[in-house]
Amino acid sequence: MKRGELRIRTGAFLGALALFIAASGTQAQPAKARQEFVPQVGQPGKDVIWVPTPDAVVKRMLEMAKVGPKDYVVDLGSGDGRTVIAAARDFGATALGVEFNPKMVELSRQAAAQAGVSKQAQFRRGDIFATDFSRATVVTMYLLPDVNLRLRPRLLDMRPGTRIVSHSFKMDEWQPDLSDEVEGHGIYFWIVPAKVDGNWSLRQPGRSMDISLTQKFQKVRGTARSGQDSTELRDVTLSGDRISFSLDNSDGSRSHYTGSVLSASMQGNVSTEGQPPVQWTASRR
Repeated sequence: MKRGELRIRTGAFLGALALFIAASGTQAQPAKARQEFVPQVGQPGKDVIWVPTPDAVVKRMLEMAKVGPKDYVVDLGSGDGRTVIAAARDFGATALGVEFNPKMVELSRQAAAQAGVSKQAQFRRGDIFATDFSRATVVTMYLLPDVNLRLRPRLLDMRPGTRIVSHSFKMDEWQPDLSDEVEGHGIYFWIVPAKVDGNWSLRQPGRSMDISLTQKFQKVRGTARSGQDSTELRDVTLSGDRISFSLDNSDGSRSHYTGSVLSASMQGNVSTEGQPPVQWTASRR
């Protein structure tokens, strides 16, 4: 081999080596960029910082709401997606998580895929105050008291009977229908009440009267008037669209009314001591 040829071949080898090293360095960069996102407790979000809900608390929240296969669960501020995934995997529900952080949304989708519930458990990047979640039958959340209060008017406008569960925080004067504690964490449950405040005309066979109802969330008081006689309604309860109350009659007997609220009307059955049950209806005045 001639000396000139040796120089050429050596130069070619060194050039190829340089290209290999450069290419290796180029390939290393995307590997770093593809590093897995790891959420940090306390990381800032749009309205709250992220703190995960313990799995035992998630389970109890969904149990309190009696979540089942017919439910559509929406988790507001879904974080790493564990509540949505549990609703789908353990309770058979269809569920949606609304989360502002796109990295958390992607992390949640990956977790749902690993759990085998991608079709039932979906996630959307969005602002909870700009998202329509009116189709939900169950709403879960772990927010803050001021955020709960900002959401409260929308929650109260949802379909009567919609179930709301909050981890740790209440909603001021709207007292929960049920409370529990798991591992030192408070859990609060509400049923969205029908709107019954106002005046109603009630009819049943052989009887008619006007009733006036005063409502503060699910707490209701009322009076019944027939002619000049006015009587206070007793034991008024409202749970979602179900209402019941009792009325003392002039002969000393008591009538028990149960029924459902249908926007501008109510209907149900009334039973009176010593008499067969009959139907009653009421319409807004």
